[in-house]
Amino acid sequence: MQNIPKSKQREGKRILIVDDEPRVIGLIRMNLELEGYQVIEAHNGLEALDAVRTKLPDAILLDVMMPNLDGFETLRMLREFSNIPVIMLTAKGEENDRVYGLELGADDYVTKPFSPRELSSRVKAVLRRAEMPSSAPGQAILTIDDRLQVDFNRREVIVNGKRVKLRPTEYLLLYHLIQNAGWTVPHDQLLAKVWGYEYRDESHYVRLYVNYLREKIEENPSKPKYILTERGVGYRFVDFREDI
Repeated sequence: MQNIPKSKQREGKRILIVDDEPRVIGLIRMNLELEGYQVIEAHNGLEALDAVRTKLPDAILLDVMMPNLDGFETLRMLREFSNIPVIMLTAKGEENDRVYGLELGADDYVTKPFSPRELSSRVKAVLRRAEMPSSAPGQAILTIDDRLQVDFNRREVIVNGKRVKLRPTEYLLLYHLIQNAGWTVPHDQLLAKVWGYEYRDESHYVRLYVNYLREKIEENPSKPKYILTERGVGYRFVDFREDI
């Protein structure tokens, strides 16, 4: 195996590739190692779950179409104990399959066949979102009202006194909405700030993750009072300096 110059190393980031096709793993491994990543392999869902616990990767590339335990079921089991970033690899391009993976807790998806450049871009993006800001100016725990608080150090919300863990992308989206409380943040600006400029055409991401946040923080997600929709423009977090 060729030596990777230290200048190209990605700070030792470890990527777990989960696929039952050795040829696919080999191609992905070659490209990721050229980018300076460390690569871990798993050939089925059970191996993947074990590798997450024992080898502590920084991100996962998870194939959907695997025998026995497919990628969706593997992801469902993974999300019971880990928030590690996951990119789904799928040969299916249907919208329903993509949305289903995101609803189960995937952070992104790439449809086969994909270019090395596209895959590298997606890996960098999910790692960037995982290295999100851990605090907000002024205070670690922000009180929105007597029902909702945000703990920026622990990346959690506190709803009626109960702590609720946020996934990295959920936290980063909430962070930017709160930083602009009282102002409408356009869809494209949220995509650029949270996901990256390469996601400028993926507007459904914003809609899905706003729904996830509402499920966690709103008393009635169908009638939100914190994250408000400005139709055709974007979203606005209510100005908590005013009465809600």
